[in-house]
Amino acid sequence: MQGIHPQTEEESTVSLSRVARLRLHEVVVDRLRNSIIEGELAPGAKLNERELCETLDISRTPLREALKVLAAEGLIDLVPNRGATVAEMSAAEIHEMFELMSGLEAFSGELACTRIRADELAEIKALHFAMLACHARQDLPGYYAKNRQIHDRINLAARNTPLRQTYLAINRRLQALRFRSNHQPEKWEKAIREHSEMIEALEARDGRRLSEILRQHLLEKRDAVLQLDTTPADAPPPA
Repeated sequence: MQGIHPQTEEESTVSLSRVARLRLHEVVVDRLRNSIIEGELAPGAKLNERELCETLDISRTPLREALKVLAAEGLIDLVPNRGATVAEMSAAEIHEMFELMSGLEAFSGELACTRIRADELAEIKALHFAMLACHARQDLPGYYAKNRQIHDRINLAARNTPLRQTYLAINRRLQALRFRSNHQPEKWEKAIREHSEMIEALEARDGRRLSEILRQHLLEKRDAVLQLDTTPADAPPPA
């Protein structure tokens, strides 16, 4: 068996450089994604590359790589010779996307109740209590981060690869809207109560109940978003 030769100083430097570029790319993607989700970059906003490079203290290469990732996720639109803008969705698209997501989440909950492990349930419960703490502090970004992890862990516990892939693709496009759905205090309070009911159903392994809670939870988020954005002339199609 041939021995493993230690890297030369030059090889080590190149390797570290690649790791640094990869990490920079991930950091830029996360920063821009969170800015879109939290509304700092509003739907339809034009993304000025020079300003973003100055703000993030990066060159245009990692920025453009990050924009390609966000375009693939459906969060921005990249048009040749016109640059990037934050993606917008019509009322009809919002209606249909949340309708689809409600079904995906409901199916995730049903499967998770039959397949979740004790350690996964414990992790979800810990995230739930952390989310409640964020709510008590009126920390909406912190709340949403924990909220998103809870829904993601339920989907993971379903252990269905095609469902997982579809869920991730659709959820990326809805993250900013899901965040905004809690801007109204009464909607936020109701979401908290529904999350407590989700935990109870998951603990009881009651798939039918959790499925229905998740379906209604997502449809209410849809209605909250449309209530904020929709005018009578741009109403969603009938249910």
